[in-house]
Amino acid sequence: MYAQNPVRTSFSRIAWVLVAIGLGAGLLHTLIDDAGANDVIYLAATVQLAIGVVAGLATHRPPASTWAFVLAIAVFSTTAQIFGAVGSGSGWQIASESGFLAVQVTLAIALLLVTVRRSGTSLVRSLGDALIVSLGTWILIWVLLIEPSIDAIVEPNVVTGLRGVTLAVSTIVLFLLTSLLFSDVDRTVAVWMLASAIGLSLLGDLLYAIDKSGHLEVANRFSNAPYVTSLFLASATFVHPSVRGLSHRGSIRSRRPVLGRLILTTLALTIPLVVVSTMDPADGLDRMVRTVSLFVLAVVVTARVAQAIRDNARSQAVLLEMAQTDPLTGLPNRSLMLDHIAESLDRAWRSDRRPTVLFIDVDRFKNINDSLGHGVGDDVLQAVAHRLRSMLPERTVVGRISGDEFVVLDPQSHATGDAVHLAERVLAAFHEPLHVQPGDVFVSASIGVAVASPTGSLTAEELLRNADTAMYRAKDAGRNCIAVFDESMLERVTQRLSVETALYRALERRELRLVHQPIIDITLGDVVGFEALMRWEQEDGTTVSPAEFIPIAEETGTIVPIGAWALLEALSHLREWIDRGVCPVLASMSVNVSPRQLHDPNFTSVVSEALTRSRIEPRQLWLEVTEGVMMAEPDQALVTLRRLNTLGVRVAIDDFGTGYSSLSLLQRFPIQRLKIDRAFISGLADDVHSRSLVKTIIAMAEALGLDTVAEGVESVRQLQSLADLRCAKAQGFLISHPVHPDSMESTLAALERFTNWPKMR
Repeated sequence: MYAQNPVRTSFSRIAWVLVAIGLGAGLLHTLIDDAGANDVIYLAATVQLAIGVVAGLATHRPPASTWAFVLAIAVFSTTAQIFGAVGSGSGWQIASESGFLAVQVTLAIALLLVTVRRSGTSLVRSLGDALIVSLGTWILIWVLLIEPSIDAIVEPNVVTGLRGVTLAVSTIVLFLLTSLLFSDVDRTVAVWMLASAIGLSLLGDLLYAIDKSGHLEVANRFSNAPYVTSLFLASATFVHPSVRGLSHRGSIRSRRPVLGRLILTTLALTIPLVVVSTMDPADGLDRMVRTVSLFVLAVVVTARVAQAIRDNARSQAVLLEMAQTDPLTGLPNRSLMLDHIAESLDRAWRSDRRPTVLFIDVDRFKNINDSLGHGVGDDVLQAVAHRLRSMLPERTVVGRISGDEFVVLDPQSHATGDAVHLAERVLAAFHEPLHVQPGDVFVSASIGVAVASPTGSLTAEELLRNADTAMYRAKDAGRNCIAVFDESMLERVTQRLSVETALYRALERRELRLVHQPIIDITLGDVVGFEALMRWEQEDGTTVSPAEFIPIAEETGTIVPIGAWALLEALSHLREWIDRGVCPVLASMSVNVSPRQLHDPNFTSVVSEALTRSRIEPRQLWLEVTEGVMMAEPDQALVTLRRLNTLGVRVAIDDFGTGYSSLSLLQRFPIQRLKIDRAFISGLADDVHSRSLVKTIIAMAEALGLDTVAEGVESVRQLQSLADLRCAKAQGFLISHPVHPDSMESTLAALERFTNWPKMR
């Protein structure tokens, strides 16, 4: 967010420049063996720190407490360095070491506040690892630095003691720094810069302590180099814009530094143990300090392991709950519901209970999502869950297994009557509106009921499946009702699944074929077109009715490739008949089109390609759609039909009069033909009402300039009545049954020899 502000962008670049200069200055300080030049570098680093701190604090305005800590650290550090440079007496050394101790104490307090404010409750998780690191460091400092310096003659014991206390406080600083870096919150640029500055400062303290202890001589150009770089990094910390959020609560990281913690804590454990085991204690004090330190370290490690075990168990419990609970409603999901059903079935065999499962589906829930939005849809699902839990007995278990599907388990029912009574209570609960944010919403539900068999032979999966099957039967029955499972339902579902599975392979196995029924001009008696009808004969000789497999193809989407094949196949047959002189050159072909095809964005291209490959004129192709197309997503269907009309293809309404289309939609859509359903034609000759309806349809078609075709003509009287009503065309068994393409020539020849036409011939 800072990149959008030019001033903050400039300060960010300056901070990184200071980091680069600090690294170069530290390296230069190490390489130059000249005390005067090194003092100049150190002084320059100190001066730039003062400038950087003042500029950063004035520009970014962090909390007032930051000023106080920075000022205190600056005063203590400057005082300590002045006292150390003025004289070499014990008094000056004590004052200098006291100043350095005050710096470490102030730094520890400041770092504690930053760590607590920034990490919040997540700090607790990192305390154990940080304590292990600090204790391991303390053991090394004691064994390698403090203990060898106790008996040294070089300096007074007070100075050595102050230095030891300073090093001990440094381990606390290291502990807090490790806690900050190991916490679960994000680490900003300012955090990394500050951590690097403190780390280099601690390194300088360590080198200084090693030199003063007499354990190892370290030249000033080496021991002061980390301080130089640290001063530049501290300045960069306050200059960088992210210092404003240094003491603010950080956001939780998605990935925790598990590997870094493991490596650092392992090293903090193993290295001190190796050092202690290879170096014998110098005296009783050394032995006591080692023993106490190792004991405390062991206690901390044990506590950390226990904490890790508890955290892991807690995480496993949370993960298990998340895996078995629906996040939206808090109800058990499918997996947990199956466990509950299995448990109830296991207990039921020892009693006379017959556990019941209700499978509840919210009717037309998609309409709620589409019209009111998914947020309201989620509110509705939560309201349904709350209502089910509040109105059902405590013995029942309510779950949400997917989308708008809920499951209720009653483990204590005894008979089907109990199950139906419970389902009726659930159905009645939906009669009252659901209270959601936009207002009251009314929903209904379809409920499938499955009761465990007395023999206890059903599994949990089978019982849930049976309830699901019954629910679909309730939907087929008109929704907002209850259906109780019986074995015949399962047989129908199994049959449907078998048909659905075989349908995927039917096209490639060449099991699908087309038959054609001629369409005649009633006045002339001439064949003017054909309707292509699909048939499916499986490899084993079983014939599947179109009424059975077409809806399945529509639902599964296989109608799209099947429809594309049928379109090209039908036009190819027409092309062959025209070329052979079997039918007139201008004869038309009618092909049924499903709503799924019209919603396919490639359908217009499919039609165009079929016309091109078959060399059939677009006007010779009639695409027949049902009235339902104009009701379900009419805008999308209208766009496709208009594109087809632009190609020159004509559109017919099939089975007109049986659907729900209105005259306004009929006028709006690009329709050129009405096909009168056979239900009206069957009673045409004898029923006055049927005759009146057909007369009205024909008159309406004439008023709209539409062609008319009567379907299902089976008698001469029906054909004569259609002629009297001035219907243009007809098809049906009287004229011809649907025939195989190879038989079309003989069929049309037989029609030519048929002379017993009504008088209009």
